[in-house]
Amino acid sequence: MKTIRVLICEDNTDKREYLKSLLNGYQGVKVVGALSDGRQAVDRAPLLTPDVVIMDIEMPGLSGIEATALLKARLPATQIIMYTVYEDEQKLFNSLRAGASGYVLKKAPPQLLLNTINDVVEHGGSVIMPEIARKIIDYFHTTQPRQHSLDERQLIILRLLAKGETIKAIAAQIHLSPDSVKKQLKKIYDTLQVSCGKEAVAKAIREGLA
Repeated sequence: MKTIRVLICEDNTDKREYLKSLLNGYQGVKVVGALSDGRQAVDRAPLLTPDVVIMDIEMPGLSGIEATALLKARLPATQIIMYTVYEDEQKLFNSLRAGASGYVLKKAPPQLLLNTINDVVEHGGSVIMPEIARKIIDYFHTTQPRQHSLDERQLIILRLLAKGETIKAIAAQIHLSPDSVKKQLKKIYDTLQVSCGKEAVAKAIREGLA
């Protein structure tokens, strides 16, 4: 049986060490890293090659949802499980939008986390705790997507930005000068009513634009 390589991303030291000890205690699971923030996960995951990332949502700097979107762009085959205290529909929905394959509450029994790890690796689909699955249905029934007047080029720039591309790299890919990309980014920020690229990416992820 293949050993499942797991990367933990959790800013609470005690919880991080608990998860590391818990998962290393299961046959067929190997913890390849235990990191304290989302930026570390985005930077180091390509080197650690995890099959699964256990991702906290609220962390300093890059949030778990933002990190999930960036990680899925770089490592599409890696499965990401959100491991959180939050039960609200918005964070659940945003996590799935960003590319998460599972959503497990920290109050859940430890065996459920292991089962979710096995399920996302074996089946590759989304695994949601039954007690919050209804929230997804309710969210879709009551929420309408927001519309923004971004043109196709601006959407492409925004999506490349969400993948972690630099202005220079974006310019090369869409055949514009870096200065032209900067001007487009300013228009994007104004349209989305944000002040920087990080806020634009976060809003794009929340609202399904990237």
